[in-house]
Amino acid sequence: MGCSLPVALALGFGLFAALPAVADPPVVLEGRVVGIADGDTLTLLVDERPVRIRLAQIDAPERGQPYGRRAKTALSEYAFGKVARVEVVDIDAYGRTVGEVYVDGVHVNFEMVRQGHAWAYTRYARSVEVIDLEDEARSAQRGLWRLSESQREAPWIWRHRK
Repeated sequence: MGCSLPVALALGFGLFAALPAVADPPVVLEGRVVGIADGDTLTLLVDERPVRIRLAQIDAPERGQPYGRRAKTALSEYAFGKVARVEVVDIDAYGRTVGEVYVDGVHVNFEMVRQGHAWAYTRYARSVEVIDLEDEARSAQRGLWRLSESQREAPWIWRHRK
């Protein structure tokens, strides 16, 4: 498990936020998932250093929100304790690495939406596929789409109200 030399140096010197948002070739991190904060944030251990990863293109219910605990459990089932590959796409305003997460060949970000554990975060979506997956989950009434409309509030709206 490891990462490229520039990423290792950046992590080692705390300079990761200074890396470009889009790299050619893309920056890829690999490590074991050692923590799950909620349905769209995990901690990846890269070369013995924890890196907080925000799953790109999706937004899951927050803790304290209906379905928040279930979304966290779903992400844990997909990733916790497993080796993950993360294609870095950005660093967010909170200093988290934003990326596309893959475990055992599964695109975890998209699978969270496909199974109804998260919304497509259209504000930051870079792929029409994630929006199509949300439509599919909604039509099939999977996951959070089984909740009544009064219980089902998009996390970005819920956060704004709080």
